Amino acid sequence: MNNDSQSFSDKILVEKVLSGNTQAFAIIVKQTERLVAQIVRKMITNEEDQKDLVQEIYLKVYQRINTFRFQSKLSTWIGSIAYHTSINYLEKKKIPLYDIDALHENTFVQHDNAEKKLFRNETSNILNSEINKLPPIYKTLISLYHIEELPNKEIAEITGLPEGTVKSYLYRARKILKENIESNFKDQLI
Repeated sequence: MNNDSQSFSDKILVEKVLSGNTQAFAIIVKQTERLVAQIVRKMITNEEDQKDLVQEIYLKVYQRINTFRFQSKLSTWIGSIAYHTSINYLEKKKIPLYDIDALHENTFVQHDNAEKKLFRNETSNILNSEINKLPPIYKTLISLYHIEELPNKEIAEITGLPEGTVKSYLYRARKILKENIESNFKDQLI
């Protein structure tokens, strides 16, 4: 869908929601639930808290939809609410957002027969495991860029981070992933 038709579709949905059409809001939820889930799952580890946060996010969307100004896609605006709600949750729980030092202190368990494990597990399982070890911000950015395939500009709009910072954090996250994978699987690498 191009930007004009996306904007038109967003405008119609928002107008319907504002006029009390709950089906239109259900459509908005359906269109954005994957994006919201990606953001929340990558930042929040507790499953119950994830469910509560998703409900809180959509409640905020519903309550604030009249403030949406069509300066971005509706999904980007909702992604931004999901991101900032998740950040607020982490801050309330005093969970560090950028705890790089803890990553380097983390000792990695060597498996007796890592080669068999490598063949048993798909590459994607290993990669997902390593992604989940990253700090919440890095997990989220990797997910938005590589899984949701959002451009840096849209990720910057969602997170409120400058586009250069998004690029820098993505670079750092990829570098950490590479180092962790090489460290964990150095015996299998030729």
